[in-house]
Amino acid sequence: MTLQKSWVASANSAKHPFPLNNLPYGVFSTEALDPRCGVAIGDMIFDCQRAEEAGLISLTDDALFDVPFWNEVMEEGPELWAALRARLGQILADGSPDKARAEPFLVPQSEAEMHLPFLVSEYTDFYASKNHASNVGTMFRGPENALPPNWLHMPIGYNGRASSVVVSGTDIRRPWGQLKSPDHDMPAFLPCRRFDLELEMGAIVGQPADGPVSVDEADAMIFGYVLLNDWSARDIQAWEYVPLGPFQAKATATSISPWIVTTAALQPFRCATPEREVELLPHLRDTGPMLYDIDLSITLAPEGKAASEISRTNYSEMYYSSAQQLAHHTTSGCPMNPGDLLGSGTISGKEKNQRGALLELSWGGKEPLTLDTGETRTFLEDGDTLTLSGAAHGDDFTIGFGTCTGTILPALKDPYAR
Repeated sequence: MTLQKSWVASANSAKHPFPLNNLPYGVFSTEALDPRCGVAIGDMIFDCQRAEEAGLISLTDDALFDVPFWNEVMEEGPELWAALRARLGQILADGSPDKARAEPFLVPQSEAEMHLPFLVSEYTDFYASKNHASNVGTMFRGPENALPPNWLHMPIGYNGRASSVVVSGTDIRRPWGQLKSPDHDMPAFLPCRRFDLELEMGAIVGQPADGPVSVDEADAMIFGYVLLNDWSARDIQAWEYVPLGPFQAKATATSISPWIVTTAALQPFRCATPEREVELLPHLRDTGPMLYDIDLSITLAPEGKAASEISRTNYSEMYYSSAQQLAHHTTSGCPMNPGDLLGSGTISGKEKNQRGALLELSWGGKEPLTLDTGETRTFLEDGDTLTLSGAAHGDDFTIGFGTCTGTILPALKDPYAR
């Protein structure tokens, strides 16, 4: 596939993240416009609400874009997803007869504020990168017991909080919690001292399921993908996670990028999951290439200073695909709804500079990471800004996700002090 040309000139660069090939979905507002659905094209946003009101988009009897979220589009199903993408392509393509009608509905991205692009129904996070799981397991249990016995048989996950999901650019407050030092008999209630990020991708479920679905059916249910940062309080987690797993350590916030890149836009970049060390049970077996070749990176900028790239990896490093995660999620009969968000789990490559969390990059705090500024980090400090970036690269075009950013604010004063 080659670059598709648009009459929006900025979309026609091989390096621009939002060409006509992409058309990602977001929710934006300006001083003059209330929050509404829009599509990124070059450095502009196409206002879907005004385009529908003008009759430029008319795919259903009822309005799709009278609400500031994409859930209503998701609920219509894959046929409408394809029809909408085709219609947007027609409107914005170079030489389109709709140019004169559509041009007034463009808004510069520089003038827009971005919002959560969909209503998050439920949130589940997984632990599905073998490199990450092996590194973390080695730190705490030694290399001979790095992976738990179930890990190679199914994607492990936990149910998070939909209320914790925030859009890129939202500040993140350092949490309080119970911390337990091996040097003390009793825990203490303190601000987190080992606050971390996790570089992930988020898959957005676009169709409901009331019972088990196959991997192929699950793949067809995924509406699109976002970048995701699963902020993690490692010291809170270390004390609380036995025997039921993460709880408050993962409840502070989960940041996502503002643009949903559709599954359709990512089709040229499909790639296979890795060779299986243990054959999966039939309901989880690979049926084709279900991962994506998406380059990912993390930068860290101390307050008032330049950013340093601290990791660069690729989504293809995952052991389980989002389709396998979703299929596994449904096996118990757990209902899935449009707007459910599935976090991939931390994405880490084999090399040290490909690790997706400071827990790994600093090896549990024992190997401080040196930034370009000369400062060091084991875990995040107040004022640090973390930015996740991601893009898939064709021969002459780029499918980008934008960025997913968050800045660490100091913990509140003792919330129970009276």
